[in-house]
Amino acid sequence: MRAHGVVCSDALRLDATDPFGVHVRAVAPLREGDLVATIPRGACLTPRTAGAAGAIEAAELGGCLALAVAVMYERARGAESPWDTYLQLLPDRESVPLVWSADEAERLLVGTELDKIVKQDREFLCEDWKECIEPLISSGELDVRPDDFSLDKYFSAKTLVSSRSFQIDSYHGFGMVPLADLFNHKTDGEHVHFTSASDDSDSDGEDHDEQSDASADDQSTIENPTSSPSGSGVGDEDLEMIVVRDAKEGEEVYNTYGTMGNAALLHRYGFTELDNEYDIVNIDLAMVTKWCTSIFSGRHARARVSLWRNLGYSGCTSQDAEYFEISYDGEPQLELLTLLYIITLKPDVYDKLISVAHDLVGDEEHDTIRKVAKFVKVTNSTQSSELNGLEELPDVKRLLHSESICSALLSLADMRETLYGSNTLKDDEEKLRACCIVSERKLYHSLVLRVSERRILYRLRKYASSRSKTKKRKHP
Repeated sequence: MRAHGVVCSDALRLDATDPFGVHVRAVAPLREGDLVATIPRGACLTPRTAGAAGAIEAAELGGCLALAVAVMYERARGAESPWDTYLQLLPDRESVPLVWSADEAERLLVGTELDKIVKQDREFLCEDWKECIEPLISSGELDVRPDDFSLDKYFSAKTLVSSRSFQIDSYHGFGMVPLADLFNHKTDGEHVHFTSASDDSDSDGEDHDEQSDASADDQSTIENPTSSPSGSGVGDEDLEMIVVRDAKEGEEVYNTYGTMGNAALLHRYGFTELDNEYDIVNIDLAMVTKWCTSIFSGRHARARVSLWRNLGYSGCTSQDAEYFEISYDGEPQLELLTLLYIITLKPDVYDKLISVAHDLVGDEEHDTIRKVAKFVKVTNSTQSSELNGLEELPDVKRLLHSESICSALLSLADMRETLYGSNTLKDDEEKLRACCIVSERKLYHSLVLRVSERRILYRLRKYASSRSKTKKRKHP
């Protein structure tokens, strides 16, 4: 770091005694606003600073793919690389599911949000390698052995880029930042943020794409950088590390990789957090239509989904899947509740609703469902008792908590639960308690993910069951 102009405060100590790797501790109290490190942009390993910069530009590679090529190239140079000692400090690869064996991924991730995503990752990265890396090797632009750019080496580089890279600025793009990547993550408990010396704005350098699912960027599903130091030009100003929360002497000093659930954390970085309030569970639209078909018919399902779309609704999308999120507290996404509402409408009301659907579409999602509900209220007076006061209702989910919708949610929760196999939630919780995070790292983190997801499904059942309990209290 000293050789590359990186300045680190004496109040920080790099601790290598932990079995999980090097991390940062405070050897003196840190106070909000303290400057604890400066890192020149030239010290960062980026597609612009790497020895392969010319070849990367000629091949028109960008994003994290370009950075992976830069990392592979500098690793291949060995002692000749300016980043040799930095690269030696890094593991060969991070233990993210992408590089688990196929058997491990199949066994440990079954039923979880990562089950399909990891398989897709491998397919996408194999395509990237064949379409971009292989031609680069064949071109002779880089004076390296083909083995240094093998598919296996590419996968290894991708795990480092996924778990350690920062988006520096529009010129450098994604880069590996010495020192910065030694700070571990803590959700909502970070001590330091990054900014550039010339930026007076309140830019904290986080990845503000706060999707908690493991979604894709422009290259593959594994690429989501951890942080984005501010700055948008070619400027030479240093990156600064600023204390944003006091730290006591002896305390580990944390950064944040963003607000992510355990599926995203395990997918990108190889770890999880217990009781992560950003966890979610997804229920695919395909599962909803399968349930609908089993109760009604395939024609009914297609027609009701079509009306739902005509009213301006859609689910979340990732790759070729459309899905709905169930939040940490077990509350379903509004779009799912609206779809179930439309699915369970009586045929005569549904027929009349089709003819006026276009006129009911509002500027906001709540507006549309309010208008739909008012129309249903007029058309079907038997539902009026549940719709009184709808005009003043700030949260339309009360309307969407009917007996038929709650029954549907219970069925969907059961269907989603079957994906985990024959083990119960209690079985998984007992396994987690007996698991060693050091010697059984993959098993431990996959169990944290499974348990967290299954607890959300348990809360979804409680959410759905509260309807019948409420009715019993009202009508003893």
